[in-house]
Amino acid sequence: DPAQRRVRELAALSKRLQQVHPNVLAKVLKQGTLYQDEEIVAINKPYGLPVHGGPGIKNCIADVLPILAKMLENMKAEPLHLCHRLDKETTGVMVLARNKEVAERIRLLFKTRQVEKIYWAISLGDPDPAEGIVEIPIVEKEVRSHQSHYKMTLAPNYRLSPEDGKVVKIRKNRNAESAVTRYRRLASSSACSLLELQPVTGVKHQIRVHLAYGLGCPILGDHKYSHWSKLAPQKLPEVTLKRLKLEQSKARHLPLHLHAHRLSLPLGQRIDLICKPPLFFQKTLKKLDLDVANE
Repeated sequence: DPAQRRVRELAALSKRLQQVHPNVLAKVLKQGTLYQDEEIVAINKPYGLPVHGGPGIKNCIADVLPILAKMLENMKAEPLHLCHRLDKETTGVMVLARNKEVAERIRLLFKTRQVEKIYWAISLGDPDPAEGIVEIPIVEKEVRSHQSHYKMTLAPNYRLSPEDGKVVKIRKNRNAESAVTRYRRLASSSACSLLELQPVTGVKHQIRVHLAYGLGCPILGDHKYSHWSKLAPQKLPEVTLKRLKLEQSKARHLPLHLHAHRLSLPLGQRIDLICKPPLFFQKTLKKLDLDVANE
């Protein structure tokens, strides 16, 4: 079946990215260049490619920055510098700086929340209300199950009192980071929604946690945050499986549908960087009948 095959191909592609020669990887990134001037280079980050190295990671963006810089500047160039990070499975706009000073300046802009970030995500379910702000602190916790692992989760400052159902303030978790995400539904169909998201803060896995645990609408293909206590593939509604021509047993191959769609940087004048979603994301939109013609 073509749909099952495409899903398998994506999983294989992610593995292949770990086996290609760094020069080939740099070339792929060069082809995905969205913008460049004398201070920055913006690239389209591919799916399944980590930003930083780690155990079992042979290829990552950080390692090929010197090669990429040379390819963009005809052999003579300082290595490019990372300014922010995206999760391995997230695609879209990523900004690199041509020197240390610019990198520091941009990191400060991110830190002081002066960079406007717009993401697109396909979520399971429909957020209620269709537009709003999730403002719930996030903390990392250990999940004690037969496979113990760590996950980010919500650490709310309020809860409902069991006696009368009133909202009661509770003691703050000292380790929790404040997290704010604006969201807006752009389309909904086939038990899924296309959401536009604006993270105001930059906590690890913030969008994924706010959608899954704050709104009860996990991102399509987010197997980590679709359950709390177990590491298991996401369970999809019948209508979604049908539209995607997918069996539930193959759902584990579904990629995370989270895309950094736009970044707006105040560098002198405002630089607007836009990147359209990858092909697999566009195909899913089509199959689920999520129409964004008005965007």
